[in-house]
Amino acid sequence: MRPALKSGLLPVWRDRETLQIGIDPRRAIALSGMGQAAAVIGLLDGSRDRDQLIAAAALAGVPEAATERILTLLAAGGVLDDFPAATYRDLSVTARAALAAELAATSLARGDGDGGARTLARRRAAVIGISDGSMPDGSMPDVGTPGGRIARAVGEILTEAGVGRVRLVQWPAPEPPPGPAAALGRAEARATSQPAAPGKTTAASRAAAPPKTTAAGGTASRKTTAGGTTAAGATTAAGGIATGRGWPPSSRPDLVVLVGRHRAAVADHLTKAGIAHLAISAVEAIGIVGPLVLPGRTACLRCLDYARAAMDPAWPLILAQLDRRRPDPPACDAVLSAAVAAHAAAQVLTAIDVAPVASAAAGGTLELVLPDWRWRRRSWSRHPACLCAGHST
Repeated sequence: MRPALKSGLLPVWRDRETLQIGIDPRRAIALSGMGQAAAVIGLLDGSRDRDQLIAAAALAGVPEAATERILTLLAAGGVLDDFPAATYRDLSVTARAALAAELAATSLARGDGDGGARTLARRRAAVIGISDGSMPDGSMPDVGTPGGRIARAVGEILTEAGVGRVRLVQWPAPEPPPGPAAALGRAEARATSQPAAPGKTTAASRAAAPPKTTAAGGTASRKTTAGGTTAAGATTAAGGIATGRGWPPSSRPDLVVLVGRHRAAVADHLTKAGIAHLAISAVEAIGIVGPLVLPGRTACLRCLDYARAAMDPAWPLILAQLDRRRPDPPACDAVLSAAVAAHAAAQVLTAIDVAPVASAAAGGTLELVLPDWRWRRRSWSRHPACLCAGHST
């Protein structure tokens, strides 16, 4: 072990005998009786192993027992790392400097004792694809459009966070088999013919319900989020992001981010291939991150369409129009774009760092409805009529 204080924590004195490691009480710990043993703290830079550190402290006049006690207390307080020397050896000096803040943050946030080394290793091995569905002509995302802006921002964040391969792609959209489309139509017909139980209203039903029609035949506005099947994702990054059409056959992505609305066949293709995919969107001043689809385990994008069709008889007709038309402009400002991109990147990193199922977007959507700046989560269940149940990872 090469003991080192966790990066990002500043040692400060509370009085002449009490040393505090960290500023915020949610992270900090304080050690009393440190007046004569302060030299030990200056030695905790990861350049020495435990025996070397104890010997150096002894030369500074700190008894071995006192040094051992300090190391034990720091480790118990969660502010001591085993310096990730092996990880740093594999990084260039430039990359090491660029990723120092990532290592410090993940070590503190995850409570790791290795300085974030294992998390960084998982990120460097990850392969992430990002596809923007807002380009109807199949071209690469334009940074001047909200969808392209979000896609590129997600890619930049992931690359700067140490993700090894991020590729901005135009994902191929194979023709959907006739079965799912026909099954969806039949399920919609059955679902819409069954009225909901009186008096029972859920958040999902309120958001997916058809707009209220006024006596004059107009449509009254409703302050609810759209829980549709809008897929979204983002991509781009400085230096580390590749672009192209489709995905190289030799490199299977661990996760694909779908930014904006994609044709249903794209999500069907990913589900059938067992590839996890995160849908994100930002239209009508509403940002949606999710669901993160884990094929065979969580609700897919068609499951969301089934749920909406069960509550809104007009949804199948609306859905058919969305393949050919886009709102112009999409009502997504710079702040909403940044918020959605950051939250989407956070969910991707959670899937990489911990596990896909640990993401808050797994089986749910995270929604931000302006002008409210509070993110809210809505859960989605797999629909029994959806054919995604036949696919598993």
